Amino acid sequence: MESEKTTTLNLIFGPYTRPSYPILLLIFTFLAILSLQFSSRSLFPLSILLSQSPQHSLDPTTCSSFFHEVPPRKIIKSIVDFGGVGDGKTSNTQSFRNAIRYMQRFQNKGGSQLNIPAGTWLTGSFNLTSDFTLFLHHGAVILGSQDPKEWPIIEPLPSYGRGRERLGGRHISLIHGNGVRNVVITGENGTVDGQGRMWWELWWNRTLEHTRGHLLELMNSENVLVSNLTFRDSPFWTIHPVYCSNVVIKGMTILAPLNAPNTDGIDPDSSTNVCIEDNYIESGDDLVAIKSGWDQYGINMAKPSTNIIVRRVSGTTPTCSGVGIGSEMSGGISNIIIENLHVWNSAAGVRIKSDNGRGGYVTNVSISNIRMERVKIPIRFSRGSNDHPDDGWDSKAVPRFKNISISNVVSVNSTKAPVLEGVKGSSFEGLCFKNITLLGVALSAKWRCEYVAGFANGVFPVPCPELQNNGTSSWC
Repeated sequence: MESEKTTTLNLIFGPYTRPSYPILLLIFTFLAILSLQFSSRSLFPLSILLSQSPQHSLDPTTCSSFFHEVPPRKIIKSIVDFGGVGDGKTSNTQSFRNAIRYMQRFQNKGGSQLNIPAGTWLTGSFNLTSDFTLFLHHGAVILGSQDPKEWPIIEPLPSYGRGRERLGGRHISLIHGNGVRNVVITGENGTVDGQGRMWWELWWNRTLEHTRGHLLELMNSENVLVSNLTFRDSPFWTIHPVYCSNVVIKGMTILAPLNAPNTDGIDPDSSTNVCIEDNYIESGDDLVAIKSGWDQYGINMAKPSTNIIVRRVSGTTPTCSGVGIGSEMSGGISNIIIENLHVWNSAAGVRIKSDNGRGGYVTNVSISNIRMERVKIPIRFSRGSNDHPDDGWDSKAVPRFKNISISNVVSVNSTKAPVLEGVKGSSFEGLCFKNITLLGVALSAKWRCEYVAGFANGVFPVPCPELQNNGTSSWC
């Protein structure tokens, strides 16, 4: 990939073959800044977050211990044992559903594993069961059906009150788990392909009747591991754990065309103890977006997203952000660590989104060690989407923001200074910006800040007055 092959110095100084003294001085200064950027530790220590789950080890290099290891499964079967045909043409919907029905017998009785051998296995949606492993061998492809009837309509999420895109119900995900526990979805880099273009065209043509389905949705579930697979061309958000706990998503490749609408990579939603690490994502929307419900429905359900770690994620999205928080954040979002990201050719690096009517809160967020190349707006807080589920939203329900730290950031070839737009009437305080260098921004470019307050130290270009408070902060 081009951005991995081109060094930062080449990006900045490539045109100079015989650098002058000022250029050499600039190189030295940049290297000094770079060494500073990645020497500091996160202002929100990982041990604090992990200590809230005493059963986990305090290994600072991984959060995968959020998933409790399961013993080998007692029963192992192949999809072929249930009549599956991997020719890419024969429907295997009934084979998958029969397989899961059989595997349900082994919940709390040693568990079961369904192997998917090499081949292309066309199927409609199917449900998971507890104490279960879905294993895709090398060369195995689970291919989503192009028949919308094989993605049945289910009830909307209670924290959303309706389908996210259309009123009423929503299409079920291709792989769906509700109320399951001790589930592993893994393999030898097998593929799950949602064949999303049909769904994207329905969206583009405005003929979509119900909200599109995800590639994988987990609801009300606990102790789930998703790893070592490629997910591609999801109709909608790719991986969506909602109302879940102890979920690890690790070593995944998630791909969608860069113009594919709303194909977020991973969206933890009203969930606790979620680990997202070592993933590569290309999508038409946020690589990762942390959510917790929509307006009055999320406020009433009051189920927050908390204790979430996102680390070592890399990728590109030309329309959205590397990691986003919101805009659906009405149930609250807290205790978030985002670190060691690499984002390129994207609209934003990190972005916090909210609006009037959302209510809720975002608090105790640490974002650190971020590397960006050719990202339009490296840091952005945004509002004003005017996006509500129905007329029942409360215009007086404003979000609250507190203790958000962004540190150790280097962005090369940025085109705009950060944009920090708070919500009028909300409390947006305790912002901390440290060791941030944005190169490529015009010297005349200024940060745009409104309804925010905080502190800044070691930031270039010079931040807005709202962040130039000379006082002290226990958070910063």
